[in-house]
Amino acid sequence: MRRTSRYILTLLMLLLVSAPVTLEAKDHEDDIYDMSLDENLFTPEIKNDKQADKIQSFQYEMAVAFKHSNYEVEVMRDDEVIVVTIPASQLFEPNDTVLSKLGEAQLKPFLRILTNPGFYKMLLVMHSDNTGSSQYTLNLTRQRVNAVFDWFDENGSVDYVVPYALGDTDPITENDSVEKRKRNRRLEIYLIPEKTMIQQAKKGNINMRQKAKN
Repeated sequence: MRRTSRYILTLLMLLLVSAPVTLEAKDHEDDIYDMSLDENLFTPEIKNDKQADKIQSFQYEMAVAFKHSNYEVEVMRDDEVIVVTIPASQLFEPNDTVLSKLGEAQLKPFLRILTNPGFYKMLLVMHSDNTGSSQYTLNLTRQRVNAVFDWFDENGSVDYVVPYALGDTDPITENDSVEKRKRNRRLEIYLIPEKTMIQQAKKGNINMRQKAKN
């Protein structure tokens, strides 16, 4: 379940496409809402090998649990980051931007992650195929990722949730058939260790239900 990041984009694409969707600012030591996708993917950096080992083991178990629940799951960044991919067809009706009931059911298991803000940083990355203009696909993914973000906001905490709309700029396959275009229309959810998990790893025991002390 290992892969390398596919998000090495040109500077122009980072400026025009990869910037986070505009949201009300949240307070963080580093403003994650001002970071590019790549910057958020690779921070915070885990430099201590023992902490990294604990986090990798925990993330692998989480990835397996998601996979057993029939999600498409991969890990990246030396097994420190989980990537869950959900087809857009399981979240929205064709060309629609209103989250469907099936979509709500697909997202519901992620709510428990939001009950402990600071344990994970969650990136929501919405993609499209190339049907329509670049502006259309960008607007479509922007509205869709906002719909997902808003649903999480209504049902949990979004203090560490960052949405990105990439339009059709990062396909995983050619857009030359119905089936391939369907694969390109997707939401990727990145679960990145944040300060609470890292602190727990330093103490030797990671527990998502245990919140950091103020």
